[in-house]
Amino acid sequence: MSLSGKNILLGVTGGVAAYKAAELCRLLRKTGASVRVAMTEAACRFVTPLTFQALSGKPVLTTMWDGSEGDGMAHIHATRDVDWILVAPASADFLAKLAHGRGDDLLSTLCLARSVPLLVAPAMNQAMWSAAPTQRNLAQLQADGVRVLGPAVGEQACGETGLGRMLEPAELVAELRATAAPRVLAGRRVLVTAGPTFEPIDPVRGLTNRSSGKMGYAVAAAARDAGAEVCLVSGPTCLAAPSGVRRVDVETAAEMRSAVLAELPADVFIAVAAVADYRVETVAAHKLKKSAAGLHLDLAPNPDILAEVAARADAPFCVGFAAETENLLAHAEAKREHKKLPLLVANLAQDTFGLESAELILLDAAGSHLLPRADKTTQARALIRHIASHLN
Repeated sequence: MSLSGKNILLGVTGGVAAYKAAELCRLLRKTGASVRVAMTEAACRFVTPLTFQALSGKPVLTTMWDGSEGDGMAHIHATRDVDWILVAPASADFLAKLAHGRGDDLLSTLCLARSVPLLVAPAMNQAMWSAAPTQRNLAQLQADGVRVLGPAVGEQACGETGLGRMLEPAELVAELRATAAPRVLAGRRVLVTAGPTFEPIDPVRGLTNRSSGKMGYAVAAAARDAGAEVCLVSGPTCLAAPSGVRRVDVETAAEMRSAVLAELPADVFIAVAAVADYRVETVAAHKLKKSAAGLHLDLAPNPDILAEVAARADAPFCVGFAAETENLLAHAEAKREHKKLPLLVANLAQDTFGLESAELILLDAAGSHLLPRADKTTQARALIRHIASHLN
């Protein structure tokens, strides 16, 4: 979706990631959007207002007490002609202000006085991100309708690694494009499964697979962006739930089946999870000791969650995923026909698992539709548009 002609107020708070906001401002202008920047006092310690004035082409808002223009109520007027407020980076302190409704500087006050959607891109140390107060504040913001973008996992300026890195400017532009996209699933209820399952062998070992969950989480976020109410049933992953998506955590295939059935009925069921085909028939109560004689495990088949849901009298529009290592189209089409699915997404496991991009093939009654290799967020949005075309 084009951002041309859109008006964006970019808020910048104090943190090392403030330098990325300069590139974000430039990229937003490049899309044709009009950008006005508001900075906190702390942000001005990292990047000067003059930098943002040069990049945005407009004076930068820094204080509530500048009475040189108009009636001195910039915190009111600055939000009345914009489409969104995006705060990037959003520090832990600023998120706390928003969560508690504080307005003690220009940026927090204009966010409080806004009449437009607010998006925040957190940026902080991984320990600050995982701290209980920060997580409580995030939950409150999400309940208040604030959209949280990120953060990402990676190396931080302090030298530590973990969740807390601000999304890259290009990623934030993509998120804004998605926000501007048509809400093709408005009023629909979408159920998504994601990640691997884990089948215990004993208290410390288990059977699992290499699924990262990234595609399923991207699909859940894309469905949310399209206006759907989304529930994400997730196996064990290190990913944060997309903002505005309700997540149900499970471990085994049996737990995933129970969670999925409890969430029905739904309009759409997208089974992205890599569910284990087998489970250990008898789980050991204590850790099995290593033996030179080897180990024999009796495996029993797990329930086929997708087939069971697709066979229901009140079945939603069911979408399956087939990760194969050879004969992709033949195996995938056979799976679609066997489970009587209206749509199946096929990919080569070795070209997808653990990677940030994927090449997908959509199979439906009309034939095959190639989605050329792209990042998983782009692929997820294309898939949601294809699903919407079937529903509508």
